[in-house]
Amino acid sequence: MPFLGQDWRSPGQSWVKTEEGWKKTTADDKNNNVSVESFCKVEEEECFNKENLLLSLSYDMAAKKRKKDLMNNNTKIPYFHREKWIYVHKGSTKERHGYCTLGEAFNRLDFCSAIKDTRRFNYVVRLLELIAKSQLPSLSGVAQKNYMNILERIVQKVLDDQQNVRPIKELLQTLYISLCGLVQDMGKSVLVGNINMWVHRMENILQWQQQLDSIQINRPTSTGMSLTDLPASLQLNIMERLSDGRDLVSLGQVCPELGSLTEDRLLWKRLCQYHFTDRQIRKRLMVSDKGHLEWKKMYFKLSRCYPHREQYSDTLHFCSHCHILFWKDTDHPCTANNPESCTASLSPQDFINLFNF
Repeated sequence: MPFLGQDWRSPGQSWVKTEEGWKKTTADDKNNNVSVESFCKVEEEECFNKENLLLSLSYDMAAKKRKKDLMNNNTKIPYFHREKWIYVHKGSTKERHGYCTLGEAFNRLDFCSAIKDTRRFNYVVRLLELIAKSQLPSLSGVAQKNYMNILERIVQKVLDDQQNVRPIKELLQTLYISLCGLVQDMGKSVLVGNINMWVHRMENILQWQQQLDSIQINRPTSTGMSLTDLPASLQLNIMERLSDGRDLVSLGQVCPELGSLTEDRLLWKRLCQYHFTDRQIRKRLMVSDKGHLEWKKMYFKLSRCYPHREQYSDTLHFCSHCHILFWKDTDHPCTANNPESCTASLSPQDFINLFNF
């Protein structure tokens, strides 16, 4: 086929057919008796150098990207909002476009201040645990980063106060197990962001777990009256305020006197009746050799089969009249004209179910 334009070959160049195909040579090469093999060798060296250059550039770019991911992950940019209430709209209208998601609600509500309030602390921790179990992939990238920032503040608060250690350990363990499964499915886009960033976050979780395991609660230096100095009736009255059987077991390990009191059958009976229904209790009856019900053994057996009853000092509320989600002690727009019967307290699971539509 004739060339329609200028000859694309440089002046003095020609093509020679070899065993490997057509190769480009010059007149100087012919005059100097330069073989085709040497010319091919030069070209191979040039290609090899180009490949090495490309590989080094790709390695440099990958290293810079990993460094950038870690810098972005370590950047403490506050994504915390201070809104006391938000409007939850589940569909598009003429006034509003789109709908409110779980991630948007999690970003906009004031959870940063909630973890500082002792009445709301357990509520937020339980909400984070439920999100870690099943809802983490549904959050946006900003919401996922906000989730990790709030979790870091919670861990730091526990390390400073040395309180609520066990629920935070359970939260971190639940989150780590969930992330192990999600990171394996990274190709399915179940998490937002680079996998290096999530591996770094998992390393942070392991580091937080080690810090929590190393906590040593110091004995108070005050010389005032302690729990063991109170009468046995008052000690039992205090123990009745504990809603977790594991706290009773830990209390019984302090000294033999408290250990004998924590074995009181009435304490464990009230715990069983508080957390579980009569029908559930009847299905798991355990009788001792003396014919007495083993309430302590029944409690731990029921705990493995059924969820505990949840009770919080302060929760989020939802107004069915104006579709406002707000904290209990916060006024929302229709408080003055809206009867209290239109507002309902939301458990952490109810909060998540509110956005499952």
